[in-house]
Amino acid sequence: MAALAPLPPLPPQFKSIQHHLRTAQEHDKRDPVVAYYCRLYAMQTGMKIDSKTPECRKFLSKLMDQLEALKKQLGDNEAVTQEIVGCAHLENYALKMFLYADNEDRAGRFHKNMIKSFYTASLLIDVITVFGELTDENVKHRKYARWKATYIHNCLKNGETPQAGPVGIEEDNDVEENEDVGATSLPTQPPQPSSSTYDPSNMPSSSYTGIQIPPGAHAPANTPAEVPHSTGNICLTPEDFARAQKYCKYAGSALQYEDVSTAVQNLQKALKLLTTGRE
Repeated sequence: MAALAPLPPLPPQFKSIQHHLRTAQEHDKRDPVVAYYCRLYAMQTGMKIDSKTPECRKFLSKLMDQLEALKKQLGDNEAVTQEIVGCAHLENYALKMFLYADNEDRAGRFHKNMIKSFYTASLLIDVITVFGELTDENVKHRKYARWKATYIHNCLKNGETPQAGPVGIEEDNDVEENEDVGATSLPTQPPQPSSSTYDPSNMPSSSYTGIQIPPGAHAPANTPAEVPHSTGNICLTPEDFARAQKYCKYAGSALQYEDVSTAVQNLQKALKLLTTGRE
């Protein structure tokens, strides 16, 4: 992937997108698709913030140049040419980051890479909004990941031992202003969720201020879910077919990372929908 022309200094008005742009730079070589959509999110958000003052217009113009260069380099990559594939790619990547950090957290292994993975997952869920409104699950994961990144960072900074798992959440935590949380370099490879710390029988109640993190959202499924048999006479709507297709696309994207558990989980969802008409 050819190097992109550097951007001018970030205008103060665009402080809220600085970490998304940093994430883009960190993924230029690792995952150019992620880098592309991070820049697209920054571009769209920047346009809403200020597209009129000279310094902002100049910055956005250079950012647009980067986007066009990246799109040209990516060519016919389906994750860029087809939104449903791109959305699946981003969601699976963000989930992988979240699961890695959550497994480390639940095992009591608190370190900078785990904090960065929580925070990066929350940023990538921001980026998913370029495809439309977030699902309730993504909203919950973003809030939880951002809170966890701040909470663990502050505990370690103050010499305190964090409590593992969802022990409580502060509504007013703001990690956007915290340079340290997002400053750690990411692992050289996308983190792989480990099932070694996942025991469904020991899963604590995932409740914090009324928000429920669904069981299985913290770690990859390690046993296939039962798929009810078709009762016959199933009437599927066009929306059902579209959702089933989406789950199959998600599975295909997961397999690009050799993430079998996520692929199986999405295929099971598609199969259940097609055989029962329900999710």
